[in-house]
Amino acid sequence: MAKRRDLIRMTDEEVEAFLGGRHVMNIATHNHDGSIHLVAMWYGFTPDGRVGFETFAKSQKIQNLRRDPRITALVEDGEVYEQLRGVELVGTAEVTEDPGVLLPIARSVVERYLPETSPEDLDAVAEMMARNRAAVVLDVERKVTWDHNKLGGTY
Repeated sequence: MAKRRDLIRMTDEEVEAFLGGRHVMNIATHNHDGSIHLVAMWYGFTPDGRVGFETFAKSQKIQNLRRDPRITALVEDGEVYEQLRGVELVGTAEVTEDPGVLLPIARSVVERYLPETSPEDLDAVAEMMARNRAAVVLDVERKVTWDHNKLGGTY
């Protein structure tokens, strides 16, 4: 009999589809005193498909990542146990203010979370959003996934 963990693991295709949905990503970084700084963020993708987000360049998470690039990100959904799904991404983060990295991520965020933005305004909104911001691109070393829908309603 297959282990329960194996039964609920998502395939790479399922992970890609799930992360492509409109969710909130919880970001954990390490504060200077070793405690965890945990925040919820909208996220997007680089042109090559890596997960990233943009945030104020002077934010606590950016200060933390410049000092210690380790990061854990969690995207999850589901209201009841039988529907719980999630992806945990563990790795390191690349912080950059390079517009060539920042603007595509900001554009991705606008497309995903502000669907009322007209296509002709997309670049202008992304540029406005990117002011005084830094991009964070995740270098994922490990993924942990679960999809309780695969259990068919059993516990």
